[in-house]
Amino acid sequence: MKNSLINKYNVAGPRYTSYPTVPYWDNHTFSSKKWKETLIQSFNESNATEGLSLYLHLPFCESLCTFCGCNKRITKRHEVESPYITAVLKEWDLYCNLFDTKPNIKEIHLGGGTPTFFSTANLKRLIDGLLKRATLAEGYEFSFEGHPNNTTKAHLQTLYDLGFRRVSFGVQDYNEVVQVAIHRIQPFENVKRVTEEAREVGYTSISHDIIFGLPFQTLEHVQETIKITKELMPDRLAFYSYAHVPWIKGNGQRGFKDEDLPSAETKRKQYELGKELLGEAGFVEIGMDHFALKSDSLFKSIEEQKLHRNFMGYTASKTQVMIGLGVSSISDSWYGFAQNVKGLEEYYHLVSESIIPIYRGHILNDIDLIIRKHILNLMCLFQTSWDTEDLYFEELPEVLEKLIEMEADGLLKMNNTSIQVTEKGKPFVRNICMAFDLLLQEKMPETQLFSMTI
Repeated sequence: MKNSLINKYNVAGPRYTSYPTVPYWDNHTFSSKKWKETLIQSFNESNATEGLSLYLHLPFCESLCTFCGCNKRITKRHEVESPYITAVLKEWDLYCNLFDTKPNIKEIHLGGGTPTFFSTANLKRLIDGLLKRATLAEGYEFSFEGHPNNTTKAHLQTLYDLGFRRVSFGVQDYNEVVQVAIHRIQPFENVKRVTEEAREVGYTSISHDIIFGLPFQTLEHVQETIKITKELMPDRLAFYSYAHVPWIKGNGQRGFKDEDLPSAETKRKQYELGKELLGEAGFVEIGMDHFALKSDSLFKSIEEQKLHRNFMGYTASKTQVMIGLGVSSISDSWYGFAQNVKGLEEYYHLVSESIIPIYRGHILNDIDLIIRKHILNLMCLFQTSWDTEDLYFEELPEVLEKLIEMEADGLLKMNNTSIQVTEKGKPFVRNICMAFDLLLQEKMPETQLFSMTI
């Protein structure tokens, strides 16, 4: 990749797990009443045919990883587990009470925080409580994020018995200097143990998360991490750029100095080296930052053009409704977004008062919905088109005007009715999506809201 392109396109930009992106939500016209109306509409349209997704945010961690941008509560007091599960199940009840029929669950994902902070008994209580008020869709998929240092075989077996078949382990980097900087000391032996135990238990999709662009991280570190990863051959990999957003996450991302971070040029070399090594090992690039073996459901979803992207990242199938439970979780009705309060005490209070604990959101208008489809197409399929009337919008000629220079740089190909992102352009797909982002174009942020695209 030419340095000139890196310098040209390395700007702050969204990762497009939604459109509109969170900073551009219209909270002034949003209301809990409107949100519930869009949710009920979408539920009635899609529950019987495709089911819904559940994301559960389990925020507790025993120690702080300084690379992490998630909402978390650091504690070693495990008595916090039971009250939290009680609140989450009460929140689920509040949602179920909105619907005329039982929710048909297609996906459950446990994220955090550290889901394996919770005991096996409490995790069983949580999942059993969710399923008590629901049915299971055909081909349902349950997944969770496991910390290699504290995920036990009992965790793996308990969740497997509850229907989980996919697990993701955060690796980040195997180099000790990098691990110290991000406060994530995690020996290879721990990752090897949980990966092998997951296979023994019967998990069919095991994923590892690797990050490039971390403090003190070199090309050699990335090469060594991927070399070690190949010994375990997970079914899929998330290989993504460290999002340095200390202005949002405060001291949690200030465990090192800015000058300790690799330059944009080094980060791009790390990505290109990683992509090359993963390709040699048999991994295929899926969407942005994700790689999978051809035997994994994520690769099959690309072949069948079913790949979807939402606040959980890339998923192998689409659901129109995604309900987020727990503190700070985000829900998506397709026609609207809603985010839960971020404070644990406020969350407990609202749920105890039988109030769905959302504090902000956005109801999509007709233009939002069209642009959302285009950005989803680009992020999931690296292409989009407007050959039908429902995909055309008035500002499209202005959007295409902004893409002419990217086409000249070889990042995409355009014709009268479509765009195709080139292989050269895939690392810049966020930049391409930004051209479609009318709200971003209308009002560029005065302060930096997003991580750098490269």
